[in-house]
Amino acid sequence: MVAVLLGWNPGVGDTWPGYSRVVDELGTAGVHRRAWPVGTGSRPAPGADAWLVLHGKTGSGLIGHGVVASAPYPAAGHGLTGDACVDVDFDLLLPLGDQIPMDVLAVRAPLVDWAAAAAPGGWQPVPEQQARSIRELWAESLPADGIDPVLPVPGTLPQDALVRVGVNRHERNPHARRVCLAHHGTSCAACGFSFEAAYGPEGEGFIHVHHLVPAAQLGPGYELDPVGDLVPLCPNCHAMAHRRRIPYTVAELRAMRSSAGYISGAVVSQQELDAQADARRILGST
Repeated sequence: MVAVLLGWNPGVGDTWPGYSRVVDELGTAGVHRRAWPVGTGSRPAPGADAWLVLHGKTGSGLIGHGVVASAPYPAAGHGLTGDACVDVDFDLLLPLGDQIPMDVLAVRAPLVDWAAAAAPGGWQPVPEQQARSIRELWAESLPADGIDPVLPVPGTLPQDALVRVGVNRHERNPHARRVCLAHHGTSCAACGFSFEAAYGPEGEGFIHVHHLVPAAQLGPGYELDPVGDLVPLCPNCHAMAHRRRIPYTVAELRAMRSSAGYISGAVVSQQELDAQADARRILGST
């Protein structure tokens, strides 16, 4: 599948005045759809990786990643210039000033015409070999803070390698997550798995958060209750919960495990094992 570069200059044409707000909200929303002009001639195909290349007063470089979400359609009526545009689902955008500089891009992907890619309103395809280099550089350059450690980081894998699992935007809300885990703890509500118990200090605080209310039932006036509407689930149970359009409930997940022969248990500490051994010795057991 072909990757494409989209050029953006904040000082020319559509300045995207809400860009900084979108950057702040993207971690919660997960995706931001935006119509993008692609001009005449050949057009990017749906499903292609779309890399956003900045050229402006704050510097030039690679600043965002998305996926082409639609076939080309007329730009008229969308406030855009040009003969056609496509919808792009941006899934990761860096703040202005944090872009990967052009000189670094030129070294890692030298066959790409980065100067032409930065032209506003333009686009160009990227050879797969160069696309791999861009993905590698993107993965190396992103800050660790705010990135989900389980889900693939947007832009680091080709779209053909991904199976997308729909998650509710409330499951990405960092404040709601903190409140949920403060009340429910960090063990899976369905199977009881604890990353801290299994992996030690490195697993402390690590768990997915699942939204109990089906998205189809959320009205425009809905207000999230982090304690009543969110529960901690391990990645396995979370994936199973979202395997159907109306997510499985925690009770249904527990019933599945029970019918499959799993028995709920607890992690036994070394101190408890030593105490059991002492008891057997005292009682003369072998």
